[in-house]
This record gives sequence, structure tokens and C-alpha cells, in this order.
Amino acid sequence: MNIEIIKGDITKIEADAIVNAANSSLLGGGGVDGAIHRAGGKQILDACIEIRNRQGKCKTGEAVVTTAGNLPAKYVIHTVGPVWNGDEEKCSKLLANCYQNSLKLAENLGLKIIAFPNISTGVYRFPKELAGKIAVEEVKNFKSEILEKVIFVCFDEENEEIYRRLLDE
Repeated sequence: MNIEIIKGDITKIEADAIVNAANSSLLGGGGVDGAIHRAGGKQILDACIEIRNRQGKCKTGEAVVTTAGNLPAKYVIHTVGPVWNGDEEKCSKLLANCYQNSLKLAENLGLKIIAFPNISTGVYRFPKELAGKIAVEEVKNFKSEILEKVIFVCFDEENEEIYRRLLDE
């Protein structure tokens, strides 16, 4: 599987799916979540409401899929990252689940290209270095005959540098 790192805006990425660092309500919020909902339009929110009506909130570490609305991607995979509380073991496992469940969902949909943001590193305050290590490790360890490329879309230079260094190790 090819792994690419870019600094940019995930709402502009052409991929089969982009991953949204969602909150458990699935109704949009700040950061990446708000940007994806704004750029993708009402279809994404409508699809999220439908999911909520069917299953309730999305639990931390789990993932669900919706249309991408007006985005250049085909789908948005919404995953709920953990809020950092200092419990490294628990938070790390939940963050790893975000990547595993998103990748499994993409594979089940037969997708070839998936793009991830830096999950939980914004307002959820997950340490960027640890989050990057988990993200790169989970993607490298995920074996797939279907997925061809994973793009890490870094919001800032700090994350971009961390991911590039981790990928080279």
C-alpha cells in the first residue's frame, strides 16, 4: 500500500473516501468536522441524521460512512477520535480503532484511495507525536488486497514533519 503525506485541506482531496474526525453526535462541529460538513453540504448532515436515527450516536473508535455530498471524494468515513485525558493506554487503543475501523470500512466498500486527517490532535488535544505514531503504525500494519493508497492530509507543518519522519523510520 502506497502512503502519501501532504499538507493541505482534506475537503479538496480527490479520493474514494476522506475520513472525518467526527464527534459522537455526527452533526458537525469545529475543526475538520465543521470544514467537511460546510464544504460537503446538507447531504452529509442528512445522511448523518439518518445514521443517528438508526443506531444512535457513534461511539469513540467506531466508524460510519456517508455520501461526500459536494466534496471531490465519493464517500466520507466518519470516525470519532478520543479526547485526550492522560490515559495513554486507553486513548491510544481508541485512536488505533479509528484507523482500523476506517480502513476496514473502506476495504468493505471496495475503495482504493482513502485520506485521513490528523485525528484527535486539534481540540481533542491528543499529543501529535503519539497520534502520528499510532496512525502510521496502523496504516503500515493494515494488509489489504483492495486499498492501494492512504493519504495523510496534515493540517499544519508540525504534523507534516512528524508524519514524514515517522514514515521514514
